[in-house]
Amino acid sequence: MIKKLKALAEEYADLQMKIQEPEVLTDPKKIATIGRRLSQLEPGLELLREYEGCKKAIDFVEEAKGDPELLEMAQEEAETAKARIDVLNEEIQLFLLPKDPNDMRPVILEVRAGTGGEEAALFAAELLRMYLRYAEENGWSTELLSKADADAGGIKEAVCRIASSKSSDIGVYGELKFESGVHRVQRIPETESKGRVHTSAASVAILPEAEEVDVKLNNEEMRVDVFRSSGPGGQSVNTTDSAIRITHIPTGLVVTCQDEKSQLKNKNKAMNILRSRLYALEQERLSKERGDMRSGQIGKGDRSEKIRTYNFPQDRITDHRLNQNFSNMSKTLEGGIGEIITALREKDVEDKLIEMSKK
Repeated sequence: MIKKLKALAEEYADLQMKIQEPEVLTDPKKIATIGRRLSQLEPGLELLREYEGCKKAIDFVEEAKGDPELLEMAQEEAETAKARIDVLNEEIQLFLLPKDPNDMRPVILEVRAGTGGEEAALFAAELLRMYLRYAEENGWSTELLSKADADAGGIKEAVCRIASSKSSDIGVYGELKFESGVHRVQRIPETESKGRVHTSAASVAILPEAEEVDVKLNNEEMRVDVFRSSGPGGQSVNTTDSAIRITHIPTGLVVTCQDEKSQLKNKNKAMNILRSRLYALEQERLSKERGDMRSGQIGKGDRSEKIRTYNFPQDRITDHRLNQNFSNMSKTLEGGIGEIITALREKDVEDKLIEMSKK
């Protein structure tokens, strides 16, 4: 492990030199990439410095044997250093686990109603509220980028941006990324006269927000349509051609934004969503190419993967990746999903440690 840390320290020194090269200083994408990598490596350097300091304290006992008074002091410091090294070994092991470079990024949250008609739309709205409340409890900022309401209540789909306004060891994407997938709900709809339990679903996608330097959008690859907004909204929203639809021709991705009165604001929001979707597609392609798309219980973050079931009659939430049940549905849907998210993150670390031990 120490050899790996020393190799990372050498990488850090090389990157510090590289970021000062003229061809890098004129390339914002390279600067951003190197800057993120330097930030990721800094904690490892601190661990290495502390580990080497502890080793020096232990080794100094041999040098102090000729001086009884100095020896006693050296032995006390060595005992403290040995205890600290035991802790450091665990911290180093965790630091050396494969990192997701996107963990510290803001996210684009997409919630869509799936099978189940009106019930699915109502459930999608509840999931959206759950994530927004969880963001509020964590002090994160939220911005609604797009929303399409369902005719009988609930939402057909909604897209939000969630960002952390404070420094943290875990970023918004690192916290929420395991929420991607299909969420099922089992309950008796209010319109059900015979008391039968219905099963509906909504899909959630958690995308790391892409920066402009991450994805280059060429105008010739996009078709931009302007049209009049529809649905609820202020008078000027519905009577001006402010809504934007962007089609990315190579991939067929389509993004529509119409919540703002300003055509420019809608376009900027749509571009942000499109950029993040393209970035997520590229990250998935690279992961498959490298062969590191893990197929463990945590899953691949695929929005088509069934990850959780919310059973209202039994007040039971089952996370299928953990094979674990949670209770208190009302608290969970009011944003109390911290226990589930923590369990998923711990399971992910556990899986990575197992994989690391096999290498």
